[in-house]
Amino acid sequence: MKAPKIQKPLVRKVRCAIYTRKSSEEGLDMEFNSLDAQRESCEAYIASQKAEGWLPLDDRYDDGGFSGGTLERPALKRLLADIENDRVDVVVVYKIDRLSRALMDFAKLVEVFDAHKVTFVSVTQSFNTTTSMGRLTLNILLSFAQFEREVIGERIRDKFAASRKRGMWMGGIPPLGYDVVERKLVVNPPEAELVRLIFRRYHDLGSATKLVQELAASGHRAKSWTTQDGKERQGGKIDKGFLYKLLANRTYLGEAVHKGVSYPGEHEALIDAATWDRVHELMAQNVRRKGSQSRETTPALLKGILFGPNGVALSPTHTRKKGRLYRYYVSQTAIKNGYQACPIKMLPAGEIETAVITQIRGLLRTPEIIVRTWKQAADDGERLPESEVTAALQSLDPLWDELFPAEQARILHLLVARATVAIDGVRIDLHADGIATLVADLRPATKPETRPC
Repeated sequence: MKAPKIQKPLVRKVRCAIYTRKSSEEGLDMEFNSLDAQRESCEAYIASQKAEGWLPLDDRYDDGGFSGGTLERPALKRLLADIENDRVDVVVVYKIDRLSRALMDFAKLVEVFDAHKVTFVSVTQSFNTTTSMGRLTLNILLSFAQFEREVIGERIRDKFAASRKRGMWMGGIPPLGYDVVERKLVVNPPEAELVRLIFRRYHDLGSATKLVQELAASGHRAKSWTTQDGKERQGGKIDKGFLYKLLANRTYLGEAVHKGVSYPGEHEALIDAATWDRVHELMAQNVRRKGSQSRETTPALLKGILFGPNGVALSPTHTRKKGRLYRYYVSQTAIKNGYQACPIKMLPAGEIETAVITQIRGLLRTPEIIVRTWKQAADDGERLPESEVTAALQSLDPLWDELFPAEQARILHLLVARATVAIDGVRIDLHADGIATLVADLRPATKPETRPC
């Protein structure tokens, strides 16, 4: 009788995805680069496990020029998608931090691996993530990787701060009036003259709007510059935002600013301290004057209580044309998302305020409101005859036009909880307790004067 043949155990194929990453793009154009070296080591490791059924996938998951501090990497996203579609059994990397340098991010990746029964192998750091010891080792290594990354970040920030304190230029878009030569700010004579002109003319005109118009008429534009990779960036139109930013830039005083603190710079100043002080004193005066004029000439009676049909607030705004003031209430939806996003985009302030006031005057004369106010006063412990409540509310009509705008606004906010504008009209929601308070304010004027006998 022949002895039975011993059959070899079946070896299941283990699909291995090799992931490689390099933080910078430097050297990626070489025939054999860092990504190739990582892949070669991973392929050699997979070949050593051939007896276990390990086979490398043909797909390449290479992220060249991507930081390990984020998961927003195209090849990594492709790898995760293939894992979720059950196309991968093992993820092989040269070193742990090729996948991530952030502990929290790596924890998210491990959760995805576990959910789809995918194991993780590092060629130079042998451990298995399916065991508790492997997880402990992984967390320790990642903690050190994150610690190293944070230390590097601190060193860079400290170096940047130290360089700024020494007055060095640390990169970015060069300000108008300067060019960057060998990492230093060098005066650009034509642009420097434009900067001086802007400071001088703002002081003469006292108006940013007029100065912007004057600069546009003369054809002046913002800074044109060249990026580090040689791309040309043309300067745009000079608007008020650019103008105020320029006037507040202490670089023109020959200073370098870091976190709000100024230090003497290595570059040449374009503006003297006396000119700077005169311009900024004028800017401060304009801010105070505009704030005062806005409060006096543009009373927003319905500010905070006017809403559109979509429940979004309508905010007060104003403009001047040929010396005349025009006031409006504009939908916040229109401001944020464009005028096409709101059925009611803008309302003339005078018209909507008149409509609300007229409706309130009518409501205050209705028996329903008079009775409600009388009951509210009684609930508050104020026993008033109904006739006295009626007289107090009706006395508001002749008084209204004699009140200052601030007092009109106070009364409206006292009476109105919410005014909702619809296509077909305005709906007013009143404060019952506010009406009772108003009656208390008006009662002394309605009481008959008592004279001694």
